[in-house]
Amino acid sequence: MRTKSIKLALILIVSVLFISGCTQNEKKENTIQTIEKKELVIATSFYPIYIETINVAHDIDGVKVINMTKPQTGCLHDYSLTPLDLKTLERANIFVINGAGMEAFMDKVVGEQQKLKIVEASKGIELISTDKEEGDNPHVWVSVSDSIIQVKNIQEQLSLLDPDNREKYKANADDYIIKLEALKNKMHEALDNTKNKDIVTFHEAFPYFAKEFNLNIKAVIEREPGSEPTPKELEDTINIIKESKINALFAEVQYPVKAAETIAFETGAKVYTLDPVVTGDGSLNSYIDIMEQNLGVLIEALK
Repeated sequence: MRTKSIKLALILIVSVLFISGCTQNEKKENTIQTIEKKELVIATSFYPIYIETINVAHDIDGVKVINMTKPQTGCLHDYSLTPLDLKTLERANIFVINGAGMEAFMDKVVGEQQKLKIVEASKGIELISTDKEEGDNPHVWVSVSDSIIQVKNIQEQLSLLDPDNREKYKANADDYIIKLEALKNKMHEALDNTKNKDIVTFHEAFPYFAKEFNLNIKAVIEREPGSEPTPKELEDTINIIKESKINALFAEVQYPVKAAETIAFETGAKVYTLDPVVTGDGSLNSYIDIMEQNLGVLIEALK
């Protein structure tokens, strides 16, 4: 009888331990699921918006920023969404875009990802109109002042969508804006008193930059990336350069410079390189570093 009692006690102990073990495993699994559900994934449309967003949302627990397109994509002119892009957006809770017509694919995004919250960085910025059917020029971030507005827009809209991290978004944005303001002041000090204000650019990425620093874009060599200028457009640009006595042409690091070199050969003007910050190393200071390089190029070219 005593033996039976001992066996029964052992069975009860083993059963308790087994049930306890299962309960612990269930708790662990539930904890993991909760952490995964709490992660906020913010996707960005392309490089300059990614840099602005990581400066607002970096070092915040449970918040992850991913860029939808590859860092080498450049501007999103005529960009078509890939299956990988759509898969990236499926993971995201929020999609930060430049707006102003840059992301022409947004109808498809809204149609397929109806739960995705959209943050438009260019909201409230005064846009520069173009003579083309595409409408307004969307390259607002190339102006440091407009980049500051975009950072504020991103911070304010993320704070509304994720109020638990409102103070952290605000603190990050404020720190970054201080750096951008210092950059803007440095560039104004260097460029405001430049007598030579006439420039020729490679594609229509720099009107907002030129407006901020009072530069005159006399001609655009290629109005769209990859579209070679016609012989008539080349001739007109060459005449403008000769008549205006322009000494510098500004190409871009992301695009070939064949047309610019042809014009330089015909006019004697020198080809320099400016960067519209549509590619880079992905670091927090990437925009500032590139704009300081642009400043050095402009100082040399316009002296």
